[in-house]
Amino acid sequence: MSQRSCLSIILAAGEGTRMKSAVPKVLHTIAGLPMVAHVVKAAEAAGSGDLALVIGHGADDMRKAALKFAPKAEAFVQEKRLGTAHAVLAARAAISKGYDDILVMFGDTPLIDPEALAAARLKLAEGAAVVVVGFRTEHPSGYGRLIEKAGKLVAIREERDCSDEEKKITFCNGGLMAVAGRHALKLLDQVGSKNAKGEYYLTDIVEIAAAQGLDVVATEASFENALGINNRAELAQAEGIWQARRRQEAMLSGVTLVAPETVFFSHDTEIGADTIVEPNVWFGPGVKIATGAKIHAFSHIEGATIASNCDVGPFARLRPGADLRNKAKVGNFCEVKQAIVEEGAKVNHLTYIGDARIGAGANIGAGTITCNYDGYSKFFTDIGEGAFIGSNSSLVAPVSIGKDGYIASGSVITESVPDDALAFGRARQRTLPGKGKELRERFASAAAARKKG
Repeated sequence: MSQRSCLSIILAAGEGTRMKSAVPKVLHTIAGLPMVAHVVKAAEAAGSGDLALVIGHGADDMRKAALKFAPKAEAFVQEKRLGTAHAVLAARAAISKGYDDILVMFGDTPLIDPEALAAARLKLAEGAAVVVVGFRTEHPSGYGRLIEKAGKLVAIREERDCSDEEKKITFCNGGLMAVAGRHALKLLDQVGSKNAKGEYYLTDIVEIAAAQGLDVVATEASFENALGINNRAELAQAEGIWQARRRQEAMLSGVTLVAPETVFFSHDTEIGADTIVEPNVWFGPGVKIATGAKIHAFSHIEGATIASNCDVGPFARLRPGADLRNKAKVGNFCEVKQAIVEEGAKVNHLTYIGDARIGAGANIGAGTITCNYDGYSKFFTDIGEGAFIGSNSSLVAPVSIGKDGYIASGSVITESVPDDALAFGRARQRTLPGKGKELRERFASAAAARKKG
């Protein structure tokens, strides 16, 4: 089957009306990725060499978005919404190229497994003309039923058209369909608008193919594979299912999740074995974590690289470009952005590090900030190996601190500091005996006067 050519047609013309959104429905995200992109990834994983996106509402937005997650996909516009068969035929030019297998999917079913697609393609390779992916449920109300005779699929019956006996069938239509390329256009062109809406339904090709003696079969997948998204509640349900799958996968690969239900992954999160993730951690896109790291509770991480045996949090925020090397530490209430924290360096508490390099073994005291932005441009701070930055220091970029440099607490550093030097950048302290008492009495008198007034 691996040598068979395959075209995946993804129907992505749905509007965002029921989502209460101006954004096209299929561009709403799950795990940080548009739901239609999840479908694209599944198609590619199942061996689909080419993709056709059938779009309608928000066509320009869809084209722009598709360049990011499916740069090689060919887009076709369904000008009028006249049913699923009509939508598929919008991609007639692609179908005509002579593929062995045609997969038809919906852009709002983001939980489809590549295995379900591969199983449908296998049936085509074995000689089937049409394959429908179905699911079983104890509560089939509302779903189209798969009508089988002698192991063959003979019809997909909408519930309103089912007999009382057919309504008892628990094998339901999941929407996904695979069609042999040599039969696809002939079958699609025979679909008529035999319904009150005057629409052309893809499901009609089952009866058309069966009537012509072609082999039509159904394969079975889980209900999740067919879960369609039409509103925000269903979007949240799908997000929950996706996250549960990913958490299970992470734990089985050797990652400890102390409270799995509170950890949220992105679609591309990479996390190594023996990493421990405490409760309430959120991973945004672009996070790579090597082995043996520890991510403490309530940390927020995106676009960051974390090497082996690093320690992060609690309440840490790593923004895009944060690059923690082996055994680096970023502690509580710290933020790191576009900065390298080299091996063994420590950024312990209440600190902001942006547009910077912190050398190996350096120690950044509590309350330190790199002043990297002047309102117009960003500037770089370089902190050398083994440097010690005292608490509550401000490093005004561009500036460099040399190897083993020492910055006194409370300093504002505006000039570079050479290796092994000690730098003070603060006003001299003055102590005025008795002035504290005098100040308190003055403030108390002023407050009492305001109350009387």
